Amino acid sequence: MYKRENTKVVTIGTRKIGGGNPVAIQSMTNTKTENVEATVKQILALEKAGCEIIRCTVPTPEAALALKEIKKQIHIPLVADIHFNYRLAIEAIKNGADKIRINPGNIGGEENIRKVVETAKEYHVPIRVGVNSGSLEKHLVEKYKGVTAQGLVESALDKVAMLEKYDFHDIVISIKSSDVLMCAKAYELAAQKTDYPLHVGITEAGTLYSGNIKSAVGLGIILNQGIGDTIRVSLTGDPINEISSAKLILKTLGLRKGGIEVVSCPTCGRTNIDIISLANQVETLASDYENLNIKVAVMGCVVNGPGEAKEADVGIAGGIGEGLLIKKGEVIRKVPEDQLLDTLRYELEHWGEEDVNTK
Repeated sequence: MYKRENTKVVTIGTRKIGGGNPVAIQSMTNTKTENVEATVKQILALEKAGCEIIRCTVPTPEAALALKEIKKQIHIPLVADIHFNYRLAIEAIKNGADKIRINPGNIGGEENIRKVVETAKEYHVPIRVGVNSGSLEKHLVEKYKGVTAQGLVESALDKVAMLEKYDFHDIVISIKSSDVLMCAKAYELAAQKTDYPLHVGITEAGTLYSGNIKSAVGLGIILNQGIGDTIRVSLTGDPINEISSAKLILKTLGLRKGGIEVVSCPTCGRTNIDIISLANQVETLASDYENLNIKVAVMGCVVNGPGEAKEADVGIAGGIGEGLLIKKGEVIRKVPEDQLLDTLRYELEHWGEEDVNTK
């Protein structure tokens, strides 16, 4: 796979992106940022789930001030999301934001851009330039006869030029669209035209079901070309789900190692256990073992279970009132059906111990 390693390195708090650094997982809080307690609680939960960069909206002076206290209680870089008000961008930086996200075209003109850039320089805070298909400038819509990938990239690079004019180069670019293929094309074009790090995602992707499918397709196309330095899976719902989805997308593409990969068979007429419930329980169980880099299989029957699970390190297969513990396609022993999950848990707890399969 092509790796876009010649990107600029940008430092966001304690994390470096670009230049071949691992793709970072990002999300956004949905609390009122002014509510420090609720916002910190959500960020800490996201941290535990695997979030590596967090963005908070800053629509008011109170929200900008709250960043100072939020920063004291979290452990990952904090990005301030700013719209229209350049003063809020400046205050967010002064109150500890590790990066700000703005559209330089809508914060009130050249003088305001200059003031934000000077503050960002003073505090060594990078700026993420965000462009969205829903707000593409009228002249670009007319030029390209509609909203297009070319227009989005031109808009993004125009905004970058507004910052470069003041000798500012600590920049990250994002180009968002809910049109999956347009979004992918835009990132492909951007990767050819600039060496700034790219934050990628499919905006307004939708609910947990549709959003995951659209994000997996779009991010899969983009990331598999070596494009992307940070990602967000945008979902309508609990942002915790964004993290688990992002991790799985990165693991599926071979961009991230570690953690248990759970594979499970589809249901069929041979299944005599509640395979759907069991697979979901195993997936939940597996999330507690991020230190294990193994594959776990959940199979619905003892007929094909061992064969289908042969590529897994360990697996369980259901039967009638009992099931099998399997390792590398070999049946280790039979266990009562209601002990399958506990048997697997024991294996994971003691993984790597020589005598584990004799217990």
